Amino acid sequence: MVPLSEHEQRILTEIEQHLYASDPDLARQVGSTTVYSEALRGVRWGIAGVVIGLIASIALLSVHPLLSFFVGFGLMLVSAWHLERNVRRLGRSGLEQAAQASRVSGLRDMFNNASERARDRLRRDEHDSDD
Repeated sequence: MVPLSEHEQRILTEIEQHLYASDPDLARQVGSTTVYSEALRGVRWGIAGVVIGLIASIALLSVHPLLSFFVGFGLMLVSAWHLERNVRRLGRSGLEQAAQASRVSGLRDMFNNASERARDRLRRDEHDSDD
C-alpha cells in the first residue's frame, strides 16, 4: 500500500471539510458507518427476534400449545437463522470490532444513539408536515 502524498492528503482534507460544511448529517453518518454496520444491525435484530419469540412461546403456551410452537418457536427459528447468517457476514474481525466498540462506548450508549436517531427522524417528520 502506497502512502498518500502531501498534495493528495491536502485534497482529501479539503473534500472532507467541504462535506462537513455542506452536509454535516451525511458527514456524521459516513464517519460512523463501517463495513460491518449492516451485519451488526442484523445481529441485533436476530437477538431481539429470538428473545421476542421465546416470550411469545411462553405466553402462548396458556392459549394453545400448537400456537405456541408455530408462532413462538417459528419466530425463534427464523431469528436464529437470521442471526447466524449475519454473524457469518461479520466474521472474526467484525465480531472483534463490535466487541471493542461495545466496550468503548458501552451498551447503554448504543441504545441511546438509536433512540436519539429515532427522535431526530420524528422531529424531521413533524417539521416537514408543518410546512
